[in-house]
Amino acid sequence: GATDRGLRELARRLAGKLFFDLARSPGHKRGVGRMRAMPYSPDAGDIDIDASLDALLAGRAGAPDTAALRVRSWVRPTTALCLVVDRSGSMGGKALANAALAAAAVAMRAPTDYSVLAFGQEVLVAKGQTTTQAADGVVHDLLALRGFGTTDMAAALREAGGQLARSNAGRKLAVLLSDCRSTSGDDPVMAARACDELVVLAPESDDSEAREFAARIGARCYAVTGPAQIADVLSRALQRTA
Repeated sequence: GATDRGLRELARRLAGKLFFDLARSPGHKRGVGRMRAMPYSPDAGDIDIDASLDALLAGRAGAPDTAALRVRSWVRPTTALCLVVDRSGSMGGKALANAALAAAAVAMRAPTDYSVLAFGQEVLVAKGQTTTQAADGVVHDLLALRGFGTTDMAAALREAGGQLARSNAGRKLAVLLSDCRSTSGDDPVMAARACDELVVLAPESDDSEAREFAARIGARCYAVTGPAQIADVLSRALQRTA
């Protein structure tokens, strides 16, 4: 349960092993980095002479006012995340535990621009995209999940798209932790294709339907065996590959 200190500590250790490279663009122009003028700091970039000319002239007799200096630096776009955890009956036991641990680890390390959904027949919002919520509370809810009911993937993916639409980030990434065995609701393919970018994480012992689903929508799919593998799989999934 969520009060198990061992599970919380395991999620924390997994979070510490995650390698994030989230801000790379998935190929959309809006995600391309650009040069921007920024306040001066020694390691921020090259001084923008035009923007800093007044400060430089005023400081000819001594050191210029660094607060008035500007530098030109390459700024990469931010990334918005939506974690979508399947808590239906087919994802009970070990599969759900691994999915909850994976999502909890990301929640501990994620930037503020993220959301967490849990779904079966209905979609529960554990954290909204624009909601400020302590990571401990999100982790508590994730580790308390129990599997039951049918699976409405389409509704979950539509909600994920709606959550990510609230963000102004250059990259919007939905991470679906599921065996992708949709048993109710609409065809999830259309909802999945409406997402900017989708990555599927499935239980290794039951990943055939997840791989078929990912292939239909052109998404990447990774299989997760257990907690020891979560950090490596998530790091690969969250990085943008060519």
